[in-house]
Amino acid sequence: MDYKEYFEKAKQASRSLISLGKETTDAILRDLAEALVANTAGILSENAKDLAKMAIEDPKYDRLKLSAARIADISTDLKNVASLNSPLGKVLSDKILDNQLHIQKVSVPLGVVGVIYEARPNVTADVFSLCFKTGNVAVLKGGSDAEFSNLAIAKVIHEVLDNHKINRDVLTLLPAERAATEALLNARGFVDVLIPRGSQSLINYVRENSKIPVIETGAGIVHTYFDEKGDLEKGQAIIFNAKTRRVSVCNSLDCVLVNENRLNDVPALLSPLADGNVKLFADEKSYEALKYSYPSNLLNKAMPEHFGTEFLSLKLAVKVVKDLAEALNHIADYSSKHSEAIISEDAANIAQFLNEVDAAAVYANASTGFTDGAQFGLGAEIGISTQKLHARGPMGLEELTSYKWVVRGNGQIRK
Repeated sequence: MDYKEYFEKAKQASRSLISLGKETTDAILRDLAEALVANTAGILSENAKDLAKMAIEDPKYDRLKLSAARIADISTDLKNVASLNSPLGKVLSDKILDNQLHIQKVSVPLGVVGVIYEARPNVTADVFSLCFKTGNVAVLKGGSDAEFSNLAIAKVIHEVLDNHKINRDVLTLLPAERAATEALLNARGFVDVLIPRGSQSLINYVRENSKIPVIETGAGIVHTYFDEKGDLEKGQAIIFNAKTRRVSVCNSLDCVLVNENRLNDVPALLSPLADGNVKLFADEKSYEALKYSYPSNLLNKAMPEHFGTEFLSLKLAVKVVKDLAEALNHIADYSSKHSEAIISEDAANIAQFLNEVDAAAVYANASTGFTDGAQFGLGAEIGISTQKLHARGPMGLEELTSYKWVVRGNGQIRK
């Protein structure tokens, strides 16, 4: 198949968005929010076809699964995006030089944004809404495991665009076949930036093979450190929520670090996890502390490979550390720079942790489950960037813009 036609149409469609006003854009997003809910039955029917192809124990199953409640949440996110101010046309700097040239730095769309993603059908709607709001064309390549779900959501989007007489190529959903991925990676001159969303292997593959600039939305190897001055009640709630709220997402907790002076509190600290059927991989000290209280069928001795692992399931590593310094060293060695947390009532330790931990989001006395575009007030997210160039953390509207220099003169020439 010749994919060049897809990319040419997407590039042409990007010009049609330049003059589209905010009122029209927001009205279309609100109509789409209502249309997705109205088409819930049809979307769930197609989603069931995808689910039937995947083993229920697969960590991606939960991300793939849609429900009426999840579609309603997607609809709410679209409405939230519509309600936000547009970052386009924002004057970032404004100055008049000695030669009277008036120079402004003004925010503009990136252009054509490509996204490669796996079993996450919500991404189809989320990415479209954020791109559309910021004047960007979205070129999407979903995985074959979510093919029917993605097609169903894209169909609703295209119907809404048609109703408003908007070029439907502002959303391009490429075929689910692998050849489409290769074509997108090589669509230089048509696609301005590429964003992978999925496993570490997918992200690595895109980074290593793309001829287009890549914004990495990396895997989440997430730690929470329970400090010597940590509050036990807060710790129980935070750790339980961060691990069990939704295990298949990248902000889910993977490793608990406990100050050795709180070793006697480890059984109480982690006891709620047993009710959540969480399997622990405990180092020697924590294993000894837990072996008489935590269910034996859920307690295992940790191996080296359990540290630095993104489990995406009801599994959690536990390690006892001497102090904050050792906790910081462990995080520096194993973190994917996604989300890291400290539980402490010591202001100095909190300040040191927040200052020294190199991650896109750092927390004090709160669950890492909040690392999410909607939770951060961004409406939705196109991904969570773990790199430092251009964007970091949950990527919303502002992260989908670049800028250009606008220079106004009155006949000036350079000598």
